[in-house]
Amino acid sequence: MRISVNVVAILVASPGKAEELRALLTGMVSPSRAEPGNLKYNLWRDKADLGRFVIEERYLDEAAAAAHHATPHYKHYISTIHDLAERTALVLDPIDAV
Repeated sequence: MRISVNVVAILVASPGKAEELRALLTGMVSPSRAEPGNLKYNLWRDKADLGRFVIEERYLDEAAAAAHHATPHYKHYISTIHDLAERTALVLDPIDAV
């Protein structure tokens, strides 16, 4: 059985960096969605804090998630993100509710 990889990333912009962060994150959406093993890639902005963003990602499997991390757009993102924001990434396992 193949288990999908689910990721939620919470990004809080450094002071004065919200729009630069927004540009970086919106630039990730199309190329990430185009990856063969990508099942979902959504970007959200908190209405109460315009400097806080949430990315929700789902990949077919571990190999697809690893392939995402090898892409040029992800490498650019990871090399830039720490200058723009505090980042918390959660890799989630499903819980079967009975």
